[in-house]
Amino acid sequence: MNKGLQKIFGEIPETYELVNHILTLGTDIVVRKRMARQAAKDGGRRWLDVCSGTGETAVNLSKLAHNGTQIFAADFSGPMLQLAAAKPEAKNIRFVLADVGHLPFPDNSFDLITLSFATRNINTSRENLIKTISEFRRVLRPGGRYLNLETSQPRFGMVRRLMHLYVKLAVKPVGTRISGSKAGYAYLSETIPRFYSAEEFAEILTLAGFSEVTHRRMFLGIAALHKAVK
Repeated sequence: MNKGLQKIFGEIPETYELVNHILTLGTDIVVRKRMARQAAKDGGRRWLDVCSGTGETAVNLSKLAHNGTQIFAADFSGPMLQLAAAKPEAKNIRFVLADVGHLPFPDNSFDLITLSFATRNINTSRENLIKTISEFRRVLRPGGRYLNLETSQPRFGMVRRLMHLYVKLAVKPVGTRISGSKAGYAYLSETIPRFYSAEEFAEILTLAGFSEVTHRRMFLGIAALHKAVK
């Protein structure tokens, strides 16, 4: 577990969602809901949202779940999970304080795992990312799905350069001013331009043992939604 990163996320839970909505002009709300609809349509009895943070995606899933579906949300930040658990819409979600690299669940436990805008946080190296995603695969049942929503690298050079310029000029100053955490948004502004393209991340999912890997670009490739099957 990255103690420095854990400390950063422990500083920003109260303003985390607000900053995300402002920096993305609300598009993060749209794509999270889109992913939840995609994830929920194939059903299943046990769903897990990893790196759940303040629980936005877990809440979206909860609203779409059929009666009897168990929804779990795991994160390594206690303050984030406390805020998530306090939401009225989260009453049917089970929150678990856990390191996603070592999930406290048996093999073949879940039909669905989701992860939204936090894959960059487990990307300390390509090898570690593959290892952590393999851990997600371990707790999925055969035929279970993994959906990953993350920033990506637009294919078109002009769009990519504009995106990187916006991140450089806006993310750190805006995030710091609202949250008071300079370290948190300095970190965010550094990880977005370094993350993989949609094709590169699809290859990582395959190397982690998944099959039927597909992806869909969103908002000119600024974000990508990947789906993979165990």
